Amino acid sequence: MSDPKNSTPAIVSLGDEDAVRKLLTDTLFGLWATVNNLSRLRPSKRERYRVSIFGSARPQPDHWVYQEVKKLSEALGLLGCDIVTGGGPGLMQAANEGAQEASKHSDVQNFGIRVELPFEQSVNPFVEQAFEHQTFFTRLHQFVLMSDAFIVVPGGIGTVLEATMIWQLLQVRQLHDVPLIFVGPMWRGLVDWASAQMLRPGFELASPGDMQIPCCVDTAEQAIAIVREHHERWKAEQKTAG
Repeated sequence: MSDPKNSTPAIVSLGDEDAVRKLLTDTLFGLWATVNNLSRLRPSKRERYRVSIFGSARPQPDHWVYQEVKKLSEALGLLGCDIVTGGGPGLMQAANEGAQEASKHSDVQNFGIRVELPFEQSVNPFVEQAFEHQTFFTRLHQFVLMSDAFIVVPGGIGTVLEATMIWQLLQVRQLHDVPLIFVGPMWRGLVDWASAQMLRPGFELASPGDMQIPCCVDTAEQAIAIVREHHERWKAEQKTAG
């Protein structure tokens, strides 16, 4: 009886559309499985603490919110936090600019994780190291792999996507002990809406604890305080791991 492990794979004719489709599908899922396995690898000790800042691409440098995000990022950089953004204009640029200011006085790395879009601008000039992705899915995965904390500042639909993805990963415990900080009243309104609609008596679509996952704050100073406390614990854990 022949051993299936040693048998030669069957040749697939390009004229057999069903077989070709199955081969391509099986191969693609196999590649995803390989990537997923590799992404499980983590260093025993992390040398850098990184904060991702999600926000709108639209505000210009003369807008007050741009200046506030720049100050927020600079303060985080002075604490010793690397800054990670989407690498584009607007509040992403503000965060990268703030990190560049902090780098004059602190060892700060400044990252941008881009996605190729037909209407988006190029990487902003303050990014020190840029990563380019073809899809949102791989881009968002890199944010998760790189980051120790997430701060969400005012933004549109893309920012909502980023924020809710991190929220959901924390909910299902794919992420652990990672601060998710919503800055500003628009995000408090989102959490209030989710609580009202998803926790209706008799039609519960989430758990009350899920609504406590994001830390909603009103000011940059409050966000910095949360990151500072988490950063101190992270440094203590790294010493123990070393």
